[in-house]
Amino acid sequence: MTQKLTISQLEKKALDVRKDIISMLEHAGSGHSAGPLGLADIFTALYFDILKHDPKKPDWDQRDILLLSNGHCVPVRYTVMAHAGYFDKKELMTLRQLGSRLQGHPEREKLPGMENTSGPLGCGLSQAAGMALAMRMNQEHHRWLYVVMGDGELDEGNIWEAAMLAAKYRLNNIIGIIDRNNIQIDGPTENIMPLEELKAKWEAFGWHVIEIDGNNIEMVIDACAMGRAVVEQPVMIIAHTVPGKGVGFMEYDFHWHGAPPNHEQAVTALKELRTLKGKIRGEHE
Repeated sequence: MTQKLTISQLEKKALDVRKDIISMLEHAGSGHSAGPLGLADIFTALYFDILKHDPKKPDWDQRDILLLSNGHCVPVRYTVMAHAGYFDKKELMTLRQLGSRLQGHPEREKLPGMENTSGPLGCGLSQAAGMALAMRMNQEHHRWLYVVMGDGELDEGNIWEAAMLAAKYRLNNIIGIIDRNNIQIDGPTENIMPLEELKAKWEAFGWHVIEIDGNNIEMVIDACAMGRAVVEQPVMIIAHTVPGKGVGFMEYDFHWHGAPPNHEQAVTALKELRTLKGKIRGEHE
């Protein structure tokens, strides 16, 4: 089991994760920047506090399950998995290379600890519903199933089919987390396909909904604890995040949804992250 960290240690870990995301994307020369940077706090909280898991035994039958539905954000998951001890951090620099276990979208059979293959958007919640039903049939009431989803992929109709099914069968072992960063590949979500009132929509579909600041690690941990206490309803956490969080020229800009930094941009980004946007002296200054 991974040892739990304090909130300040988790925040430092999330900062280190963001640095590694920038470095691996620059090295790969392709990949998505905004979503992974925005999700760093959530994934750090999941792997270093919330999830019951064991990096040395990825197939441990008592573990919680974490599914990544918006597979293009997988750089953040690779990075946090490396920090947790699933594989050597040096392997991060193989992102998107031929033969690498770390492809641009996750492949379950290639990397121990990766629970689902994803790429086509909208599939994660359906996968979660099936697994949650199987856990109930196996009377595995002590296990939880978390699924991280993008807000842009809520445009997919099968999300709402899965939402209805999970509510019908009262799958309270599902805790969904929507990365509400308000951007998708072609622009702001509210220009492409308006989603609001998002909380009311999930509640109308029979879900218990919690709304938080997704870049506040303590709120992420508390929301998941509250979610596990809900009975007879699946739970959806709407986590408001900043796309590109920590790198000024990337924040809130949808053009960074699917673009990596070049060398000069990576140098600037890493300097910002090391100095907390100039607030402190970086360790390499």
